[in-house]
Amino acid sequence: MMEKSLHIIKRIIPVKLFKAVQPAYHFLLAWFSSVVYRHPSEKLIVIGVTGTTGKTTSVFLIAKMLEAAGHKVGYTSTAMFSDGAREWLNDKKMTMAGRFFTQEILQKMARNGCRYAIVETTSEGVRQFRHRFINYDIIIFTGLYPEHIESHGSFEKYREAKGQLFAHLKKCRIKFTDDKNKVILGVSNLKKIELNRVKKTTILNLDDDQADYFANFWAEEKLGYGRTTGGDKEDTIKKMNRFVEYVDIESSSSGTTFKVQDADINLKLLGGFNAANAMNAVCLGLVRGISLATIKKSLEGIAGIPGRLEMIDEGQDFTVIVDYAFEPNALAKLYETVEGLPHDRVIHLLGSAGGGRDMARRPALGQIAGKHAQIVIITNEDPYDENPEIIIDQVALGSEKAGKKNGEDLFRILDRRAAINKALSEARTGDLVLITGKGSEQAICVADEKKIPWDDRQVVREELHKISMQ
Repeated sequence: MMEKSLHIIKRIIPVKLFKAVQPAYHFLLAWFSSVVYRHPSEKLIVIGVTGTTGKTTSVFLIAKMLEAAGHKVGYTSTAMFSDGAREWLNDKKMTMAGRFFTQEILQKMARNGCRYAIVETTSEGVRQFRHRFINYDIIIFTGLYPEHIESHGSFEKYREAKGQLFAHLKKCRIKFTDDKNKVILGVSNLKKIELNRVKKTTILNLDDDQADYFANFWAEEKLGYGRTTGGDKEDTIKKMNRFVEYVDIESSSSGTTFKVQDADINLKLLGGFNAANAMNAVCLGLVRGISLATIKKSLEGIAGIPGRLEMIDEGQDFTVIVDYAFEPNALAKLYETVEGLPHDRVIHLLGSAGGGRDMARRPALGQIAGKHAQIVIITNEDPYDENPEIIIDQVALGSEKAGKKNGEDLFRILDRRAAINKALSEARTGDLVLITGKGSEQAICVADEKKIPWDDRQVVREELHKISMQ
């Protein structure tokens, strides 16, 4: 309610005036929301997960690993929320939700007896001070590549926004816990001797080209992980207190396997890239004193993550996968996984977001789909205040460049439900239908800040049933 009221006030203020006071506005909101909910992050061990890709999967894996180790956990992510008592799909259409929502859910986590809170933290959220007045204890870096460049102005500024989260860690107050990981407030110097200090820690993916930038930020403990040692990585490894190597990564139609220390970890998750996501959970567990055996067992028990390479099976004789991938790097990784799955043709339905979001990626998305799929269907995604037909045409340019011909193996269909029906109707036995861009999102964002309730997975199920009845 508070967020809605403030949003109405913001719309009344002239644009030029609001831009001038915007930094102060965001900062004061962050402070006020923390005050309203009585600084709940002080009562929790807070883990921030940031990067361009893999954040949501990492959050989910970390949460389930900690739960398997006997800890109550809450989290916020692009896909889902949990306050420690219940889990639900993210219906905010935001990765890092508003300050009042975030502080409120942190308060609920504390009230529900959570020991850990995991917050998927974005560069846009950092720019708007949503991370301020959250007392982080551990920051995890998953990797970085160009995204939101039109919003930030350059890749360097995008990276710097991520860096502000790491700089914030040094300002966060130290916490102490009892033997059950419960944060103890108001600890005297004498009492501190009997308690466990929660070290301010960073966990970095050292396989990423930008890891060294983040390795230079202060932390009491720095842990890095990677597939290899040596080379340019060696200097960054020297900045770590600990380096964890993982090897023998293999991906198949049944999942992903890799080895860390003396443990062979067999994930049910598709895609070799999920080995790196799992390593965030492995390293977090090691930092928090959880045995590798417990970490292994918990990760191997996770069947899937909503909207991430999620297979929809309603008894059809072809494969349907719904995935969140909405930018070129993620889509390229997705196709690496698809190539390892048994299939005949690939039928790919995609679109691209409006609202001025990285317009340059639109033809790039279309080109990737046009190169790899036999049939491409381009449809509406989240147009916001842009003309959705123009967005569709811009994506289609890339597919045409890859050799697709309109009306033959390239189709433009504005209505997303009709487009999904078309994709499913075109499928034959053994084909693979790939539906990307929204995953488990619960709305389509259109003009005037309106949201239309939507779930790709549910629509796919409904359309499959319609087709089966014909």
